[in-house]
Amino acid sequence: MNEKQADGIPRKMTKIDQKIVGYAVKRSGEQEAKPKYTKESGKGGKAEIIRMHEKLERPEVLVGSTYKVKTPISDHAMYVTINDIVLNEGTEYEKRRPFEIFINTKNLDHYQWIVALTRIMSAVFRKGGDVTFLVDEMKAVFDPRGGYWKKGGIFMPSIIAELGYVVEKHLIMIGMLAKPEPDEAQRRLIAEKRAEFEARSRQQDAFAKSSYPEGAQLCSKCNTAARVMMDGCMTCLSCGDSRCG
Repeated sequence: MNEKQADGIPRKMTKIDQKIVGYAVKRSGEQEAKPKYTKESGKGGKAEIIRMHEKLERPEVLVGSTYKVKTPISDHAMYVTINDIVLNEGTEYEKRRPFEIFINTKNLDHYQWIVALTRIMSAVFRKGGDVTFLVDEMKAVFDPRGGYWKKGGIFMPSIIAELGYVVEKHLIMIGMLAKPEPDEAQRRLIAEKRAEFEARSRQQDAFAKSSYPEGAQLCSKCNTAARVMMDGCMTCLSCGDSRCG
């Protein structure tokens, strides 16, 4: 419709049938920039929506496992709890998938990054799909101050890396990851190297069954590994030789 303004010039009026969600003021002399959009195929001219996972609400009960992590660089242990959701329960397609993760510790020095890490990881878990990439990403984190050794001669480059090993252990348990095992050629090579090392070290075990204390040094007089520190002097427990007379 047309309507006359105060200056007597008729202007065209446009009726708006939809709700206004935004606006912009167009100034004279400015050219309207037309953004370029990539048209996607879909019904009704809309882009096709692809859901990457099942839209699930958190159940009242989840199946979980708790792992204790004790590092030599902290006086307090960390307790890592990973809760799983059971999909297709009671059917042949039943599967467990990680849904959320919590880390509890008395060490407040790590509080901020623990909260951030667990929230991000829980969001990734709930997103679904292949979440196994988290293991490699976490195990690749190195502490600039240096890592530490665990029992059994395992080196951990950082606390985050050890948490990555915990997540890997859990994913192996629920079947999302296969347990890393050497192939036949690698097992054969390991067996050969182990036999070679044991054969070479047998010749150095002359003192393994010694009745003298462990760590005793070789006596230059009787050639027995029986020299120990006694009363401030190196004394041989086999022949009694001592530098103190």
